[in-house]
Amino acid sequence: MIEKVYNMTDSKEKMVEMLILDENVHYIHMIFNKGEGLPEHFSNSNVYMTVLRGILSIGLGEQEIHEYEKGTVLKIPFNTKMNHVGNKHDELLEITVVKAPAPEKMKKIE
Repeated sequence: MIEKVYNMTDSKEKMVEMLILDENVHYIHMIFNKGEGLPEHFSNSNVYMTVLRGILSIGLGEQEIHEYEKGTVLKIPFNTKMNHVGNKHDELLEITVVKAPAPEKMKKIE
């Protein structure tokens, strides 16, 4: 087999699943129930965030919190402050996060 296959977990519980962490890209799958999310942090690469289901609430830099629905893809630049990343709604939030290039490569580019 030439390809390598990765499977996302189907869950209704909070999870942060590191699917691919290699020298090229980081591909992360996340699920959050109402009131769950990530702590404030700065992006350590270019981040591409896709909303698979639910509504994502996110504050970037110093701007107010915005909300994004299923089917939205966000491109977040390197070293952007990310806060209030999570789910404020009853419906389950499921997202994927792609970091490209992989964060280790970003350190070499700087």
